Amino acid sequence: MTTPASSPSTVQQDDVSHNVTRLLRRLADDGGDAGLTLHEIRDRLDERAYGLLILLLSIPCLVPGLYGVPQVVGLIVILLAGQMLVGREEPWLPRWLLNLRSKGSWLKAMADFAETKLGWIDRLSRPRLRRFADGPGEKLAAVFMILATVTIVMPLTNTIPSIALALLSVGLIQRDGLFVLAGCAVTTVWLTLLGALGTGLLMGAEWATRWLPG
Repeated sequence: MTTPASSPSTVQQDDVSHNVTRLLRRLADDGGDAGLTLHEIRDRLDERAYGLLILLLSIPCLVPGLYGVPQVVGLIVILLAGQMLVGREEPWLPRWLLNLRSKGSWLKAMADFAETKLGWIDRLSRPRLRRFADGPGEKLAAVFMILATVTIVMPLTNTIPSIALALLSVGLIQRDGLFVLAGCAVTTVWLTLLGALGTGLLMGAEWATRWLPG
C-alpha cells in the first residue's frame, strides 16, 4: 500500500519548527509564477501564522531609508499584533487585503534573501525558554511588536525596529524565548535612543531660543 503524498498547499509543522528558510522556499514554490494571495499564504500556515506573516512583512523593511512600504506594513503589523494581544487564534485581515496577491518573483526574492542572509536563524534558533514565546510570552512579544512598529512608520527609522520584529517573529515561529527576549531588548534600546535623541533636540531648541539673538 502506498502512502498518499502530502498536499503541497499545507506547510507541515515540522518544517516550521526546524527551518524558517525552508518554509519560505515552500511558499515560493507553491506560488510559482502566479504567486499567492495573502489569504492563500495564511491558509498554508499552522497556529504560528502570526509569526510568519509578521516576518514576511518585516523583511522588506530591513532596507535602510525605505519610505512608503514601512508605513503600510506598520499598520498591518499593528493589526496582527493587536489580535495576538487579545488572544485571537487565527489572524483576521480585511477581505480586500487578503485578496492582494504577492507576485511569484517577490516570494522567490524573499526565499532567496532568507537563504543567503538569514541562514543563521535556522542555525541558532530552536525551542527553548518557551515561557517567553508561548502563552503570556506571546502577548509580551505582541506588545513589543507594537512598540517597534510605532518607530517603523517614522521616516528613515525602519531598519532597526524591523530587525526587532524579525527576532520577535522568529521567536514565535520557533518557540524560542531567547529570540523573543532579544527582540524585546533591541526594541527597548532603540526606543531609549530615540527618546534620548528627541529630548536632546528639544533641549537644544530651548537653549537656542534663549541664547540666540532675535
